[in-house]
Formats: sequence, C-alpha cells, structure tokens
Amino acid sequence: MNQHAIFLACVGAVSTCTAADYTLHSFKRIQLTDQFWCEGAYVGDFNRDGRLDVVGGPFWWQGPDFKTRHEFRPATKTSTIKRADGTQITIAGYKGALGNENDYSDNFLTYVYDFNGDGWDDVLVYGFPGEKCLWYENPRGRKNPDGTTHWPSHKTIDVLDNESPTFGDINGDGKPDIICNSMGYLGYATADWANPNQPWKWHSISPKGSYHRYTHGIGFGDLNGDKRADLIEADGWWEQPASLDGDPVWTRHVFPFAPKTGAAQMIPYDFNGDGRTDVLTTLAPHNFGIAWYEQTRADGAISFKQHLIVGRDSKDNKYGVKFSQAHAFDLADMDGDGVQDFVTGKRFWAHGPNGDDEPNAPAVLYWFRTARQPDKSVDFIPYLIDNDSGVGTQVLAKDINGDRLVDVIVGNKKGVFVFLHETKKVTRDEWDKAQPKPL
Repeated sequence: MNQHAIFLACVGAVSTCTAADYTLHSFKRIQLTDQFWCEGAYVGDFNRDGRLDVVGGPFWWQGPDFKTRHEFRPATKTSTIKRADGTQITIAGYKGALGNENDYSDNFLTYVYDFNGDGWDDVLVYGFPGEKCLWYENPRGRKNPDGTTHWPSHKTIDVLDNESPTFGDINGDGKPDIICNSMGYLGYATADWANPNQPWKWHSISPKGSYHRYTHGIGFGDLNGDKRADLIEADGWWEQPASLDGDPVWTRHVFPFAPKTGAAQMIPYDFNGDGRTDVLTTLAPHNFGIAWYEQTRADGAISFKQHLIVGRDSKDNKYGVKFSQAHAFDLADMDGDGVQDFVTGKRFWAHGPNGDDEPNAPAVLYWFRTARQPDKSVDFIPYLIDNDSGVGTQVLAKDINGDRLVDVIVGNKKGVFVFLHETKKVTRDEWDKAQPKPL
C-alpha cells in the first residue's frame, strides 16, 4: 500500500470528474501536549467566544490555535519514569510515551454538553472503568475564592463499567443518556433535567450477568426499523420494547459480533445503502480485526454477515493495511459525499510496551472511505492520517474550526492531538498517484 499522510477524494464516480473536481485533502497535525492525561478528548466552546476548544484530562485548550491551556480540575498527578541511562525523573501526568512502563489515567472518555442549561458547555468525564462518573460545571469564567478556576463537580452514577461506554439519547426523550454496564447489568442512566446536579437514575435493560468494569463493546441504534434505539453489545443486541415504563428487560437477540475478546465502540449504520442498519466494530480491541456486519433478513428474522476489513495479515485487507488494537471508532462524512465514513487507528500501549499484539508498531490513525458498490457490497478505502499518534479508547471526528471539513481529535498515551482537515485542487494525475492501490 502507498503509505502517505494525505488522501484524495473525488465526489462521485471518477469517470465523471472534471479537472476542478480533483481535490487534495490533507491533515495539519497539532500536538497540544506530549503528556499522558487521558484516553479520550472532546471539543466545546468553553469561553463562549464562538470558537471550539479542546478538552482532555484536567485541561482545556483555547481555540483556534490551542496554545493557551486552562486547568478545570486538579492536575496534581505526577509520575516517576526511568530514562534510558537508568536515571529517574518526575513528569507531570501519568506514565505514557514519555516513559517505558504501563500506566492508566483517570479519564478514559470525555464528552461535552450543557447539563444545567445555562448556555455554557460543561464536561462529562468517564474515569477509570468501575469508578464513579462526574460532570464538571462550567463556572462561566468566574474564579473560586481560592483563586483557582476549578469547575464544580457533580456525580452522575457511582459505578460506570465498560471500556467503551457511550453518551447519547437511547430512550428517545431528546436528551442524552449515559449508556454502559453497571454492577453486572446493561443499561443506561438518565438525568433529572429539572435538577441536573443530582445523581442520575439507573435503568437496567438486562438481567444481571457477567458484565464487569473491563467489559468491552457497546453501542446503540435502531436495528429492526421500529424507530426505537436498540442496545448493541459484543454478544448480540437488545431490542427496545414499545414502552419503557417500569424498566422492563429488553428482548435479547444473540449474535457473535465479538464474543471472545470483546469489541469497542459498536457503530450502527446502513453502510451498503440497502435500507437496513449494519454494525461496524473491532473484533479484538487488543489484538487484530475490524469488520462490518451486513444485516440480512430471512423470513423476517434479523441476522448479520461478517465482512472483514482489517485482519491479522496484510492480505486480509484489499489495500494491504494491517494494524492491531483498534480500540476506538467514530463515524463521520469525511469527504462530503453524503455517505458516512469511519475513523479508527491503533491504540498506543493499551497494556504498555510489552502487552498485546505489536504494541510498538507505528501508532497509525486512519479514515476509511465508505465506497458503496452497485451490488450492495462496500469497499472501505483506507487513508492514512498520521503514523505517530493512533487512538485511545475514544477518537472524535468533528469540524472544529467551522470550515465544513471534518477534523480529528485524539487523546492517548502520546498526548493530545488535533488534526485539521485542509483541501487543495490537484490534477487528475496527482489524484491517481495518491490513491491507495489494491494488492
């Protein structure tokens, strides 16, 4: 494969493109910090200046240049690391790429929402799996009596389990929920929006099972077309009933999406355009495998057909792409053709420099273009964004600077990164030469 950090996209069929249609897209790499504070970053307008900022760990960086850093919760963590010559030094944050040992942060995923409805973006932090979950209230620029700008915190739930919990509206009330497993149950937590500072209410959708803090894989979306969001897990999916009164157990449909080693974010989307919702996920977030599951129907029964995108061998991918530990996904229309693509990459040092498959291989970050074919098959064309960042347990694809081009935000053991999407007109020859080539 042509390993390049740029990609080219031509909207529509190549044969119908004019010279003006050949556009070079590239990503400008900005590293906000090389310190390890989080495995997931997000964006919000925290100072209400009309520009999106980046938040990760205990800090937010002010847009549009992200050079000014603000501390919104205590950043007192330090770590002692060994240099190659055997001497020791103390660094800010947790051990990560700056050291040579395994470590974990207190921030696995980050989300942003105006929880109290005051017009200012707040921050939701999913901490270490199995711990309590907090949201931090934006103080609207005001300082505390001690002179700090630390934001007040509010507990949502006592135990947030799963390494890939998500945040969104699963119950259809128009407000976001915390979707995870907790204390052995799959389910979601809802806020009392009249009293958002109070703990959230937990709703189990399953009987108690073997779900635990390190369970991998969760998602939600309408799989059966009834306009209600279903919950997706590595072992199958749970059908939302017509009424949620009394917190009924949802109907379970067993299917082995990734039952042995777990999944990560499980992305529902109609990838081939046949009107049925498919599922995208990793087959093993600490090993190899990315697949999309095409929804099939037989006598009304829903099942899925696996299509491998990336495997253990480079020959498993049409373009020769191979990387391990795809522990985070996000869905976005990267090339503006109206079809959703996806972003993923290699999680750097999930279990340190000696854990998992190929822990020290390049920490790549890719977007895969969804190219629908007339026979309802899909070609996922890989474009390398970067080879020295990767993903954490979260990756975000979002237009951060308002230019209508989707950017990528990463927080992991190598630091916090922003990849700004840029465009340039090119010739047909330049476009052809830069395309990923099938093996």
